[in-house]
Amino acid sequence: MTYEIKEEIALEVIKTLVSRFESFPKDASQNRNAPFHEAFLKAFADKLDDKVSDIPFFFSLSSWLHGLNITLGQSFFENVAHIISGGEKREYTSKKLGNLQVSRNQKNQINQIITDLSNNLRSANINEENDLIFSNESSAVMVNAIDFSADVFFEDDEKIVAVELKTVKPNSGEMRGEKQKILEGKTALYNKYHGKDIYFYIGFPFDPTNDTPTGYDNQRFLNSIINMTKFFDPKETLIASELWNFLSSEDNTMENILKIINTISTTEFLEKYKFITDEKNRKTHVGQYKNLLLNWNLYSELKLVENDVNIQSMINSNKLKRIYNQKPFDSKGKYNRERFNKLNKLLIV
Repeated sequence: MTYEIKEEIALEVIKTLVSRFESFPKDASQNRNAPFHEAFLKAFADKLDDKVSDIPFFFSLSSWLHGLNITLGQSFFENVAHIISGGEKREYTSKKLGNLQVSRNQKNQINQIITDLSNNLRSANINEENDLIFSNESSAVMVNAIDFSADVFFEDDEKIVAVELKTVKPNSGEMRGEKQKILEGKTALYNKYHGKDIYFYIGFPFDPTNDTPTGYDNQRFLNSIINMTKFFDPKETLIASELWNFLSSEDNTMENILKIINTISTTEFLEKYKFITDEKNRKTHVGQYKNLLLNWNLYSELKLVENDVNIQSMINSNKLKRIYNQKPFDSKGKYNRERFNKLNKLLIV
């Protein structure tokens, strides 16, 4: 994993932590009265004893954890996947890039596959399904494919890869719709990108049924999801370290991602973050400042600090001086990349 990729992941970690610190419940003043919750929780009093002393705060914390799950699922996992793969999000819908097309025959084949899978008349088999839907019909009547998106999409000289990232506990009954979308998506991409191999996976960032953080048991995990094995061939799924290694084309990717998170996400995070964002510290505590930047994989900012004397000597306008004095992170924890680019140009000239 390159320094550049480590830094981009670290910046996603910092941004996520800053946003969650802003919303972390300091007290339960907004949840003083929750009579229905408290009434139901009486049945679990013996299980909560010595574990939860403040029920209103427990409600607030539960809400905060739900927000963290949403942030990870809708932002962090997706952004990190783009960073390590060089991919992007693609949405082929009438409101975005426009619908792609499939032939009527392909549409019928897809509908028949879904019907047969639903009625247990066939087992999920990606090779057999591809044989049915990947057909060249240049003179056929074409219709719009259903709206579909790929959380991660990338193209190279030989193939197209699309990945739909899912939570580890999808809603009951969701798998049939996901399979229909992926079949139509694969078919539409096959029609658009002639001559390229088409792959469309469903990916899960981790395996909650495993005993280790990065491990996975493909069959056990898929069996834990209602209707997953009914509609999906294991060859269509990527789980935990299998997913992250696939996206990066490197081993130990998930381990490296977790190492970056664990290095930054400590009880001292907020104190260290405030230290970095206080511009005085890069001059008065330069050694400590540089060590922290290095520890957090913030190599761009480290470059600016190490070349601070040269940068200041090249500043020849009030505008550049103002840019120099900007903070490295904004109020939401996003790194000021524009500031870095402009100051870094002074070192290139």
